Amino acid sequence: MNKTLALIFGITTALALGSSTARADGDEKPDVSKLPPAAAKTNVTYAADIKPIFENASCTDCHGEKNPKGKLNLTTLEGVLKGGKEGKVVVPGKVDKSPLVFAVAHVGDPDEFMPPADKKKKVEPLTKDQVGLIRAWVEQGAK
Repeated sequence: MNKTLALIFGITTALALGSSTARADGDEKPDVSKLPPAAAKTNVTYAADIKPIFENASCTDCHGEKNPKGKLNLTTLEGVLKGGKEGKVVVPGKVDKSPLVFAVAHVGDPDEFMPPADKKKKVEPLTKDQVGLIRAWVEQGAK
């Protein structure tokens, strides 16, 4: 096999293997195995467990009631479930369809990470325990 054919074969193989995890819409499937495990706590609710995380971690500074970035308001359960200009961020019972979980866990596309790395006011990412509690909340129906 000459070098040109070998190169074409290598590129074609790489493209085929690289696209095996892509969805029909062009986005890669989120890798749930890279998320922290769900917290063991049961009966997780937005009001008691999740809202305090969003407030204490400064999420609501940008995604609050007044002019929320991306039209995503994290100050109410209704706002979270409604989603933002990019669509729903939480699908109750479906972590793999809930981009908010991946964003706060810093799993997947770095451009989607929350808080963003280039944020002027340095905000620490959520801890694994906090992400695990958010994951448990979504898995338990996001109530």
